[in-house]
Amino acid sequence: MLDFAVCVGGIYVCFLTWSTMQERVTTATYGADHQQFKFTIVLNLIQAMMASLIGYVYIRGVQRKPMLEMNAHRWKRFFQVALLSSSASPFGYMALRYINYPTMTLAKTCKMVPVVFMNKMLYRRHYPTYKYAVVAMVTAGVSAFMLFKTSSKRGGVSTVEAVENSLYGLLLVLINLTIDGAVNSTQDQVFAEDPEITGQHMMCMMNLCSTVLMAAWLLNPFNPELVSALRFLHTHPRAMADIGMFAVCGSLGQCFVFYTLAKFGSLTLTTVTVTRKFLTILISVFYNGHALNSKQWSATGVVFSGIALDVYMKQTSKKSMAKTMVLDDTSQLDTLEKLAKVDIVSTAELQASIEQKIDNMPATRHELRRRQQLVEVSAT
Repeated sequence: MLDFAVCVGGIYVCFLTWSTMQERVTTATYGADHQQFKFTIVLNLIQAMMASLIGYVYIRGVQRKPMLEMNAHRWKRFFQVALLSSSASPFGYMALRYINYPTMTLAKTCKMVPVVFMNKMLYRRHYPTYKYAVVAMVTAGVSAFMLFKTSSKRGGVSTVEAVENSLYGLLLVLINLTIDGAVNSTQDQVFAEDPEITGQHMMCMMNLCSTVLMAAWLLNPFNPELVSALRFLHTHPRAMADIGMFAVCGSLGQCFVFYTLAKFGSLTLTTVTVTRKFLTILISVFYNGHALNSKQWSATGVVFSGIALDVYMKQTSKKSMAKTMVLDDTSQLDTLEKLAKVDIVSTAELQASIEQKIDNMPATRHELRRRQQLVEVSAT
């Protein structure tokens, strides 16, 4: 429970600051000429470089562990995740040319749907029935909250223009979310097939590969973005400070994201990030003195009912597991393996259980070591 609280707090603090800086960098004007920083690939490159560096420092300086030994298969998987991740963000930025930020936020709250969909389609992963109920309740609640928001009007005419609800913009958001779902699902699969890879390894190596891919794109002699961005930063040095804060907060946030992903799974991570957006809306409402209508309060209840259902069902599943376990340690591991396959317990929890039993039960060390090797090969 403490680990989960630290993960949630870290994600909230880092990404609330990160989102503030992102909005400032992408929408504020700099200098007397009031120019905007529009070089999104350069922005993502700087963040990827910072994230890779912080991931490396965390592994070597904080954890005091050696770096992951790389082979062809691991490089291939990291570049696969990096390519997907680097491909997702441009669609999000492009969508903002056709839809407004509220519409984007509304669409982003449905990220749970592609996460579950991509896990089932790409990796045939199964979830308990209650997980689908949680997905439906949280997505429907947050969406209803935004849809029932009263639009401000000027002179009797709604300020929302037709272009802001463009189907083309929504299509771009859908592409962005689908790729994000593929990223999370692929990360889950990498963790499952190679237990030596930790969240920090993923953070360091995925962002290193992203840096290579984006640098190759920017160094293309037919692409003027890098030169233009350097010229902009030279003439507007204040933008560099904002970008630096943006990169640092995003990188620290990724430490919490990858730790949460490795320990609790992608669906739990998505639940945390979606509710963070929802709580951001609530805090903004109360801080600015806005009133919620009855439909929005109902939507709030739906969201938190979904979160409560998720917590309750997890606790119930673990209690039921404890009651049905027999005293034989290898039979307990059989049960844990089955629960890990349906996401009731994570692969990390299964590995921790095996390690604990190896240390505490010398008489069964040989059998447990054999079981651990099977988990490392076939964990899903």
